[in-house]
Amino acid sequence: GDNEGPQHPVEISRGFWLGDTPVVQALWTAVMGANPSRFVSPDRPVEQVSWDDCQEFIARLDALVPGLGARLPSEAEWEYACRGGTAGATGEGELDLRGDNDAPILDDIAWYGGNSGQDFELADGQDSSGWPNKQYQHTRAGTRPARGKRANPYGLYDMLGNVYEWCEDWYGRYG
Repeated sequence: GDNEGPQHPVEISRGFWLGDTPVVQALWTAVMGANPSRFVSPDRPVEQVSWDDCQEFIARLDALVPGLGARLPSEAEWEYACRGGTAGATGEGELDLRGDNDAPILDDIAWYGGNSGQDFELADGQDSSGWPNKQYQHTRAGTRPARGKRANPYGLYDMLGNVYEWCEDWYGRYG
């Protein structure tokens, strides 16, 4: 986006671990005792949660698994992991946006506004009939089960799309 610059070099000074999928509803429910998601399914990523909710989840997870040291990735860690060791915008290459919801390179690796309604099976889907420039026509959309698209070169799923990608850093203008 226009507010995501300027690009600048960043050095990641230590190794880090990252889950291979976003937190799914089954894990969230096991840790938090409730599922706030609209698109309910144990294998879908949890949604309808804030950054603060994620911090509470992490604190509870760490209490359940002493020494785990879980945290959200920094923005630099997330971007490095998302690109999967490549220099492109994605592990597949550069992003070519043909419209608000039309980015063909994402089709094999991400659920997003252009394809998240294809054969959507839940009754309570989001009305997507008015979404402009969709890659595929659909009228209802929502999150999809984790691991539904191809993993990136590092074996990570859903690094783009499906749900917000929360990072530990404060989000704002650089500088």
